Amino acid sequence: MATLGNPQETIAVLQKYGFNFQKKYGQNFLIDPHVLDKIIDAARIGPDDFVLEIGPGIGTMTQYLAESAREVVAVEIDEKLIPILGDTLKEYNNVTILNEDILKVNIRKLAEEKNGGKPIKVVANLPYYITTPIIMGLFESEVPLDSVTVMVQKEVAQRMQVGPGTKEYGALSLAVQYYAQPYIVANVPPNCFIPRPAVGSAVIRLTRFQEKPVKVKNEAFLFKIIRASFNQRRKTLQNGLYNSPELKIPKEKTVKVLEQMGLPASIRGEKLDLVQFARLSDLLLEE
Repeated sequence: MATLGNPQETIAVLQKYGFNFQKKYGQNFLIDPHVLDKIIDAARIGPDDFVLEIGPGIGTMTQYLAESAREVVAVEIDEKLIPILGDTLKEYNNVTILNEDILKVNIRKLAEEKNGGKPIKVVANLPYYITTPIIMGLFESEVPLDSVTVMVQKEVAQRMQVGPGTKEYGALSLAVQYYAQPYIVANVPPNCFIPRPAVGSAVIRLTRFQEKPVKVKNEAFLFKIIRASFNQRRKTLQNGLYNSPELKIPKEKTVKVLEQMGLPASIRGEKLDLVQFARLSDLLLEE
């Protein structure tokens, strides 16, 4: 079996099928066996695991996953890749390919059928324009997840793991850290892909919390507060919450709550950590 982890094999497969990369799907295929090994190690894939792979491409990482896991379901949106996957994965009897949009797949049902409802592991080399909706969709839908190990744009990986006061810190950092423990596994330069992306990438593992780090009265309200606080980064928190069309919280109300928390009226959202945002959202709800 030719493993696809090297450029020659990948190019041969693409030529055999006359495959053209599609801009709209943000396709960049990994051609570095070391990186593939790192992803499998980071995701801690073992012989008992069921893995959901998003965006298998021509099956490069799927081969590695199939060697390590009990079963793999690979979801690929581009129908032109389906015959290629049928070919590159034909020797594996533990892989199922779905030609679907991951945002429309019933992952909970998949976990029920394939893994008895136990938490599943997700591995993905995601197109960068859709990274956030996919990751947040996985967490917010409360599907049973053990971890999500993904290749993302380097700066997005950094954004996911930073804390308050840094310029990368924002709504994404807080959203990810509310659900999971982020850990950057490796930085991956552009020359590890075909075609070469314009930016550096990173592999990040998000390990789902058994219990969330903060308890809030209303989760949806917490995230509205967080989004509004970062919508206009240079504005104070009180302005952000007042200017948000979905909140319109009077400034005096916010100032009063900030005072209760021992924070200055002029504070910006980027200075608050998750615990403070949780308290802020609960106090504003009481008001």
